[in-house]
Amino acid sequence: MEKIKCFGFDMDYTLAVYKSPEYESLGFELTVERLVSIGYPQELLSFAYDSTFPTRGLVFDTLYGNLLKVDAYGNLLVCAHGFNFIRGSQVAAQKRPETREQYPNKFIQRDDTERFYILNTLFNLPETYLLACLVDFFTNCPRYTSCETGFKDGDLFMSYRSMFQDVRDAVDWVHYKGSLKEKTVENLEKYVVKDGKLPLLLSRMKEVGKVFLATNSDYKYTDKIMTYLFDFPHGPKPGSSHRPWQSYFDLILVDARKPLFFGEGTVLRQVDTKTGKLKIGTYTGPLQHGIVYSGGSSDTVCDLLGAKGKDILYIGDHIFGDILKSKKRQGWRTFLVIPELAQELHVWTDKSALFEELQSLDIFLAELYKHLDSSSNERPDISSIQRRIKKVTHDMDMCYGMMGSLFRSGSRQTLFASQVMRYADLYAASFINLLYYPFSYLFRAAHVLMPHESTVEHTHVDINEMESPLATRNRTSVDFKDTDYKRHQLTRSISEIKPPNLFPLAPQEITHCHDEDDDEEEEEEEE
Repeated sequence: MEKIKCFGFDMDYTLAVYKSPEYESLGFELTVERLVSIGYPQELLSFAYDSTFPTRGLVFDTLYGNLLKVDAYGNLLVCAHGFNFIRGSQVAAQKRPETREQYPNKFIQRDDTERFYILNTLFNLPETYLLACLVDFFTNCPRYTSCETGFKDGDLFMSYRSMFQDVRDAVDWVHYKGSLKEKTVENLEKYVVKDGKLPLLLSRMKEVGKVFLATNSDYKYTDKIMTYLFDFPHGPKPGSSHRPWQSYFDLILVDARKPLFFGEGTVLRQVDTKTGKLKIGTYTGPLQHGIVYSGGSSDTVCDLLGAKGKDILYIGDHIFGDILKSKKRQGWRTFLVIPELAQELHVWTDKSALFEELQSLDIFLAELYKHLDSSSNERPDISSIQRRIKKVTHDMDMCYGMMGSLFRSGSRQTLFASQVMRYADLYAASFINLLYYPFSYLFRAAHVLMPHESTVEHTHVDINEMESPLATRNRTSVDFKDTDYKRHQLTRSISEIKPPNLFPLAPQEITHCHDEDDDEEEEEEEE
């Protein structure tokens, strides 16, 4: 952490955490009202948001109308058509006469973004549940005829792709043209979490580096939300004078348009904070405190703050728009805010007996095959163990919600979990946790064991190397004393013309550098 020179923040669901399920319910209701206003059935108004059904990271199949939970490779973990969960052989061929095999290998091509849409954000939760409501309604309502890729109302056909696009358009309309922001601002206490430790943490960050805000929201909405978040009778500490929210940031960027922000970006403009309107022309001057900017790009941030990629820790909730893009395109350090983590940890500890039972079942299953090899014709009866594993796995999943854990399904990690592991340097339920660590703290990832390492104890295993057909490829540990012997072996029959180096010398110091950025510091020390 001591190498971080700039701390960057997203606003929505990061600085401003929206209360669940109140905020999702509001978004759901407004989106349904919008769909009804453009011609969808009035019966949809009867639906209410159910927070126990959706989870982040699900994939919507716009061809067949299914919600899918997949792993990092596209293998199906859970499949739901409306409110109907499809299991086993039903996934390969649903129990409807007109449905052909949809996922014969229980696998999808995630790269097919025209067909599969990943619902990765917290803003997607109401949308996820609404898609399930619509598919279930049109599949089961007697007025409509269910088809493989949509439904019919007389001579009118509506594909799931068209329905999905209507929902996407309705969600965008609610966020950008509808009354979602207006209703949120009218009742901030109901919809937004307010944390008294926020001013203290940001003031401490500002003491050791620079702090900036980069949000996709417009200035007027940002100002009202941030004013509420910092609306305390005191400043960072009790007894200190109150400060406006702008004073906690060195740079404020609104209308960022992430993830475009991390690529070519948009024109950097200045905001008139009195009217909320943009001033004409492109801003080309230096960084000025008190000025609010609109647009720009991640390169703009680096230029204005005088920082480079790994100097910046960016904190956000969007795995794609905040974390993946900032990491892949700019090399920023990343901190992913996952509010669901609090519930995940609660289940992990409260239901530990289920996890332990599942591990015991795995061990018992392995014991049944312990004394069998390729010559054995015996087939142990594992049916009762398999049934118990399924029962325990189901009980575990239901502790999280109908779609199970955000991070796993049984013992399999989800696509979302793999993205977190790959792109987030840090993650937590709240970035406020940083308040309890010194800014010189070294965060290190836990050592992750590969399967062959996790199943073999750290004891001597007697293996006859020469019996292995790959014995000639065996590598032995380096003995620093064998350098002279190597040199003698290689030079005894070589002419006087020799290459500069006959063989590599064993390194005397640690060679990996993935968690060290000391190059510049070492050069400065040498100078």
